[in-house]
Amino acid sequence: MTGKPGERIEVESEAVGQPTREGEILEVIQGEVGIRYRVRWSDGHESVFSPSGGSARIVAAVGVARAKPRAATPTKTPAKRSVESRGTRKDTAGRKGQTKR
Repeated sequence: MTGKPGERIEVESEAVGQPTREGEILEVIQGEVGIRYRVRWSDGHESVFSPSGGSARIVAAVGVARAKPRAATPTKTPAKRSVESRGTRKDTAGRKGQTKR
C-alpha cells in the first residue's frame, strides 16, 4: 500500500463506536523501516501517520479538485501628500501650542 500526495486515506478506528478517520496525503516519507504519510485530516489538523497492516485504505483522487494556492495580493501603499497639503512652518507658527522646532 503506497499512497501519493493528493490521494485520500481512510483509517478504521481501533475502538468500537469511533468513526473512521479520513484525510488527504500531503507528503510520502520513505524511511528504512517503512512508509509514513504527512496527512491533513478532515478536522483540519496535520500529523505524520504510520499505517499498520490492514488499518488504512488509500482512495484514489479521481475527480477530487485540489485547491490551488492563492497568489499573494499586492499591498497598496498610500499616496504621498504633496508639499502644499502638508503645511509649512509658516502655516503652523501662529497657532497656539503647535509650534515646530
